[in-house]
Amino acid sequence: MRGYQKLKKNHESALIEIAVAEIPEIVYNSNAIENSALTLKDTEEILIYNQIKRDYNLREVYEAKNLAYITEQLLHIPNQKLSIDLILSLHKTLLTGIDDKISGRFRNWKERVKIWAHIGANPAFVHELMNKLITTYNKQKDIYFLDNIAYFHAEFETIHPFCDGNGRIWRVLINQQLMKLGYPPINIPNKNKKSDYYPLFDIYIKRNKYDNFTELFAVLLIESLHKRITQLTAKKIITVNQRAKNNQKNINSSLNKAKRQTIAAFRMREKWMIDSDFVE
Repeated sequence: MRGYQKLKKNHESALIEIAVAEIPEIVYNSNAIENSALTLKDTEEILIYNQIKRDYNLREVYEAKNLAYITEQLLHIPNQKLSIDLILSLHKTLLTGIDDKISGRFRNWKERVKIWAHIGANPAFVHELMNKLITTYNKQKDIYFLDNIAYFHAEFETIHPFCDGNGRIWRVLINQQLMKLGYPPINIPNKNKKSDYYPLFDIYIKRNKYDNFTELFAVLLIESLHKRITQLTAKKIITVNQRAKNNQKNINSSLNKAKRQTIAAFRMREKWMIDSDFVE
């Protein structure tokens, strides 16, 4: 982290550019976790080139554009305090053009939601529960910051405060929380979501344990730091596969090290990359 903070002082604009460049991947993964049919290539065509093909689902196009807008806006205002107003504002933007009747407000009356086998909180108490959650998060200063974010993430999912858009909003909020603390955003991958992501919610609901989220966020944050440090300092960046071949190392072993973040690798367009001069 110290190396990143030192670089950050002299490369703020470059770090913004890096974050903006990865928005299509963040948007693709977040929407794919919610079962959007758009591929990474589709998402890039929509967001970068503004190309809308006839076979695209219009709702999914709005979801991609709205989520990208929110993600980029937060990069420029990273110091906002987490609040009810901020969350509702983000949700309103997320569902603009999709469902204005439920955008920018929590569930109420008879609006109940089911997440797998779990039923979201009683809508009569959603606002109260969210207010308590945000207050608790903002007050917990002595807790490890990733534990605090993990707890918020798990509890937000348990409450499920919105009729729609919960998953996208809580992933946006993770990055808002990280950036406010001076860290870069992370990208939660869609790949292996059924084994590496979904089960963590079940563990929290059954055992009230959120440390698995802490571990997941820690690995993804280290990857994000590796990416930025490498892009700001490396003479040449190559794939982990190529580095393994160049150094006569086992490719699968190298990829496993990348996934565990025991080497300074990071993903770009779903490929593991690394500084060509990296030495273990």
